[in-house]
Amino acid sequence: MPTAIILVLVALGSVLFHLLSPWWWTPIASNWDYIDHTIIITFWITGIAFTSILLFMAYCVFRFRHQQGRRAVYDPENKKLEWGLSIVTAVGVGAMLAPGLFVWSQFVTVPEGTSEVEVIGQQWQWNFSFRGKMAGSARPIPSTSVLTTLWA
Repeated sequence: MPTAIILVLVALGSVLFHLLSPWWWTPIASNWDYIDHTIIITFWITGIAFTSILLFMAYCVFRFRHQQGRRAVYDPENKKLEWGLSIVTAVGVGAMLAPGLFVWSQFVTVPEGTSEVEVIGQQWQWNFSFRGKMAGSARPIPSTSVLTTLWA
């Protein structure tokens, strides 16, 4: 019985700490709020899963505690329980992945009017060049090399 009470207190304490806490994530950037929303969605889903698992464990500890004159029953295969847990797990994983796919789609989409830049990183040196031609010229834009060292 004390174990069940401790599990319930841990669940309630975690929820209260989160709701009453003065700390929260700061925005990543003004134009990347969709990433912030995805992190918050994932946090709420995992928080609900954490709390429900703790409360379920407390229920099981209380419900199936030792009682005089009662024998334990061994039931290794419960198809209804297995299907239920599989479906709940699949829905939870899908709910965490779906927002991430939308964010990834927005993240890798190149905005209109951008220039293509080729960058090659090497040790102690960076090479970069603009792809295409200079305005009003038929020749390609020359490649620029910058030497950087730890002592510069």
